[in-house]
Amino acid sequence: MVRDVDVARWRLRSQHLVRPYAGSAGEVVGSLLAVQAENPGQAAWAVASRTQNPDRADLAALLDDGAIVRTHVLRPTWHFVRAEDIGWLLDLTGPRVRRVTGQQLRTTHGLDERSIDQAVAAVTEALASRGQLTRAELAEELRERGVAGSGQMLMILLAHAELDGLICSGRVVDGEHTYALMAERVPIPRRLSRDEALAELALRYFTGHGPATERDLAYWATLTLTDVRAGLQQARDRLDSFEHDGRTFWHAPGEPPDRPQDPAGHLLQVLDETYRGYQDSRWVLDAAGDVPRTRESAIGMALVDGQLLASMRRTIDRDRVRFDLRPYRTPTPLQIEALDQAASRYGEYLQLKAEITFS
Repeated sequence: MVRDVDVARWRLRSQHLVRPYAGSAGEVVGSLLAVQAENPGQAAWAVASRTQNPDRADLAALLDDGAIVRTHVLRPTWHFVRAEDIGWLLDLTGPRVRRVTGQQLRTTHGLDERSIDQAVAAVTEALASRGQLTRAELAEELRERGVAGSGQMLMILLAHAELDGLICSGRVVDGEHTYALMAERVPIPRRLSRDEALAELALRYFTGHGPATERDLAYWATLTLTDVRAGLQQARDRLDSFEHDGRTFWHAPGEPPDRPQDPAGHLLQVLDETYRGYQDSRWVLDAAGDVPRTRESAIGMALVDGQLLASMRRTIDRDRVRFDLRPYRTPTPLQIEALDQAASRYGEYLQLKAEITFS
C-alpha cells in the first residue's frame, strides 16, 4: 500500500533531488520539461541542486548560448525551458495563458487590441534594431516610439509577447535579465501537432514529476482535464499507475523507494517544482498535517525525507548565506544534521559560508 510519504520520496527521485543526481543543468531542465524561474537566483539553485556537482556556470552558459531560455510559458510566470522544447510548448499552452495577460492589459491598464498590437510591435522593432535589451532599455525605447510603457504594464506586455513566441530571454548583462527576439535565439523551433504535443507533455510530466495526478498536470500546464486525458490516453502504455487517496497517480515504470534516500535534507524555494509542480496532490509533502493550509507566507521550505519540516528564509551577506528556519514541529538531531548538510552544499554552490538558525 502506497502512503503519502512514499509518493513524496518517489518524487524526490523522479526530480533528481536525491542520488543519482542529473549530470548537468541541461539534463535537469530537459527531465522536468520546464522549471519555474520567477526568482532567477533561487531558480538557478533549483536546477543546480539536482546535479552531481552544482555549478552556477553550468546553467548560466546554457542561458547565454540560448540552449535554455527563460520565458513565460505553461502559466503566467517565467520558466526555464530547453530551446528545443519552447516552440511546441508555447503552441500548446500559450493561447490560454495569453488570454490572462491580454485581459490584464485591457482591464487593468486600459489598452485595446490595437494598442496592444502597436506596443508589441514597438518591442519587437526595438529588439530588431538594437539587439538584446533590458526592461529599462525597452521602456525607454517604447517612450521614444510614443508608447507609454513602464512598471507593471510593461511586465505584462513583455509576458504577452513572450507567450506569442515573439521574444524570450537574451544574455544576462551585468547580472540583469535581457530580452531578445525569439527568432534569433531559437531560429528553428521544434513543432508538433496538437495531439503529439499533448502526448509528449503527458509522458514527460509524469516521468519527470511522477507520481502525479491528471489534475496536477492540468494545473501545471494551464490545460483542461479533457486535454490532459487526451495526452495521457496516448502515453499511458509507457507509464504505470496506482490508486491512492481516491486518485490515480501516474509515473514512469518502476517501484517506489522503500526507505529514506540520500541526501535526506533539502533547502528550497517555495516555487520549487517539488511544491509548485503540483496542486491536486501537493500535500504529500506534509503527511502529518502539520503545515497550515493557507497562502504561503514563507518564500522557502526545509524538507527532510521529502516532508516539510520548517519554513525557510535565505539571506545572503558579503561572506555568508544564512537560512532562518521556523519549524512546524521540533526537529530531531538527525533532521538538524540533514539540514546542516543541505546548507553546506548550498553554501559551496554560492561559494559562501553557510549557517542555519532556528526560531
